[in-house]
Amino acid sequence: MKHTRPIDASASCGGDTGASRLELGRRPPLPAESATLTGAVGREERLLGSAFGRRLVLLAVCALGVSSIVTQFVLMRELLGAFAGNELVLGIVLGNWLLLTGVGAHLGRTASRLRRPLGVLVLAHVLVAVLPIASVWVLRVARNVVFVRGAMVGIPETVASCFVLLLPYCLLAGFLLTLACRVLARGRGPESIGRVYFLDSIGDALGGLAFTFVLVHLFGHFRILYFPAAINLLFALVLAVLLRSKALLAVAVTVAAGLLAAATAWNLDGLSTRLQYAGQNVVYRGNSPYGDLVVTASAGQYNFIENGVPLFSTHNIGEVEQTVHYAMAQRPRARDVLLISGGVSGTAREILKYGVQRVDYVELDPLIIEVGRRYVPDALADERITVTRTDGRLFVKQTDRCYDVVIADLPDPSTSQLNRFYTVQFFTQARRVLKKGGVLSLAVGHYENYVSEELARLIAVTHRTLKEVFPNVVLIPGGRIYFLASDGELTLDIAGRIEHAGVATQLVTRDYLEATLTPDRLADVERAVSPRAAVNKDFSPVLYYYHLLHWMSRFRFRFGVLEGLLLAFLVLYLVRIRPVPMAIFTTGFAASTLVVVLMLAVQILCGSVYHKLGLIVTAFMAGLAIGSLIMNRVLGRCGRRELMRLEFAVAAFAGGLPLALIGLSALPGGPWSGAAAEAGVALLALILAVLVGMEFPLAGKESFEAVTLTAARIYTADYVGACLGALLVSTFLLPVIGVVWVCALTAALNCVSGALLRFTARG
Repeated sequence: MKHTRPIDASASCGGDTGASRLELGRRPPLPAESATLTGAVGREERLLGSAFGRRLVLLAVCALGVSSIVTQFVLMRELLGAFAGNELVLGIVLGNWLLLTGVGAHLGRTASRLRRPLGVLVLAHVLVAVLPIASVWVLRVARNVVFVRGAMVGIPETVASCFVLLLPYCLLAGFLLTLACRVLARGRGPESIGRVYFLDSIGDALGGLAFTFVLVHLFGHFRILYFPAAINLLFALVLAVLLRSKALLAVAVTVAAGLLAAATAWNLDGLSTRLQYAGQNVVYRGNSPYGDLVVTASAGQYNFIENGVPLFSTHNIGEVEQTVHYAMAQRPRARDVLLISGGVSGTAREILKYGVQRVDYVELDPLIIEVGRRYVPDALADERITVTRTDGRLFVKQTDRCYDVVIADLPDPSTSQLNRFYTVQFFTQARRVLKKGGVLSLAVGHYENYVSEELARLIAVTHRTLKEVFPNVVLIPGGRIYFLASDGELTLDIAGRIEHAGVATQLVTRDYLEATLTPDRLADVERAVSPRAAVNKDFSPVLYYYHLLHWMSRFRFRFGVLEGLLLAFLVLYLVRIRPVPMAIFTTGFAASTLVVVLMLAVQILCGSVYHKLGLIVTAFMAGLAIGSLIMNRVLGRCGRRELMRLEFAVAAFAGGLPLALIGLSALPGGPWSGAAAEAGVALLALILAVLVGMEFPLAGKESFEAVTLTAARIYTADYVGACLGALLVSTFLLPVIGVVWVCALTAALNCVSGALLRFTARG
């Protein structure tokens, strides 16, 4: 049916009552103006009345999904680089993203008042193309303008910065989801909500696949963002042509031409990098699946920085010698040595001073090896150094070789990925590959003649965890706290052993060691050792929580205005939420929480190979699409009872997940075990996502009042729940109470939500 009046058009889109008040308070249009508006609205109605027009809008929603997931990946990497790159920052970024997208969906309620929603859709997709690129530029250029160059940024400042930077894009993306529901409704009631959710999930899955397996391997962040920008601009151009709007077409063409010029004529990545690292000689910047790698040069020394965190500096003799000689002096006649990470810095070459026959050097990121060989070719040139590009823990799990010394030259356990190398499970695997009397070496923290309460926790947990596996553990207070563990004897007479072996050193000399290993310094770190300390485990990663506390202790945390407003918003929202949106809220919380658990599981069971993490994300996004597709097909036959059952099904999944993970971890070793565990985790992610995806369209039907109102309500509930899960679970609950209790809490929340649905249904 052709609609020529805005009020009729809105009424046909689900009967949104806000449209009936559209003209209140406005002047009557002049006759010519009224004719123009009516013609424009008529063209929109004719386009949406055709199957081609509706399919085009659905594809535009898919394009938004592609843009959203790719932009999220890029901005998370950029923000991690700008604000220290630990798990807390990751939670802050993801929490802000989800919260702001939810707020944007809530603001989409105003879409019911739009006289030309397709015209707004065109402009929105133009902005979706531009905003991510502008955000990366602003972040790189403004970070060192707003904050002191090189200084660490505190938590309130990080929260505020992420909030401001993500605000424009996330609000727009959330608004577009609700707007698309309103545009596609046309008398179909709640069905459009499920269709938008389905296409958005398809776009997320496609964008995740493209980013993980193609884009990040070939391009820098700016060039990656050109691809979703081109897709969204294409839909904006096509819609502008079909609407015969010269103004919209001019805007889309101008922006497209500008981006094309930027992509071909200017190297935005190079320009922004020079501004970001002003005063430093940047010799390389590139992307790998594992992070954004920057190499700077100064007086012949190369500094490797990944995701904003310094990995190592070449010619840093002090750190290299401490890493190598504390361990090698225990077994100066070692023949086989395993080095996990750090070889490019010079540690692999330093080990060769002991006349070893073989050094197996394992590095996760192949880009570090490639760039290291370009700028420090001598570091790995010796034929006795065998380089393996894989996850260090996966290598230890699968190798059949045995070693005299294993050196884990890794950063502190600031993330769950790094924490895997400090758990009782890894120490058990490391002992398996050590020869009788072999030595494991690792380090945590930084020691400056004082052990703070936070550093003491790190020392105590690491020592307690090592003692679960090795009978002998020695602490050495160097630049970091070095731990040596073995089932054989260990000594502090490092200088004597080095001299007896005839090994030449520059820093780790007798004078240095006598000044370092003084009784008061040794007693200082020994006082931190406690038999009552917690044991760090794979699925109860308490050490990385203590590391976050240690990191946070450097700042004076103030509960600011922004944090207060966010907390007030959350409390007010939860007080006012209705039963059906409450179900979506708890399901969003469950999805966010349990995906974090599954991501942790795949790293532990299969090793931190990036493609495996990408497959889990893709399996989850595909499951959302499958679930929403199934429910969309049977929506007319389902009601609140089925929604309640889905809530209990999610609760049952959460409660049974720890048992499933224990079963996967108990698989017997063999060449197929890793693939079986990976397939098992991917299947679990798919099952969870199908349940979550089925809930969303059904919730739209059960709480339906008007398209924009309902879509805004349930999208907001979904994103706010996911936000809370992202903020609480990865940074607090998971490391403190462990996987089992996190899953139990998630199950309990969904049981409460299911019971509330049952109670209100009876009422």
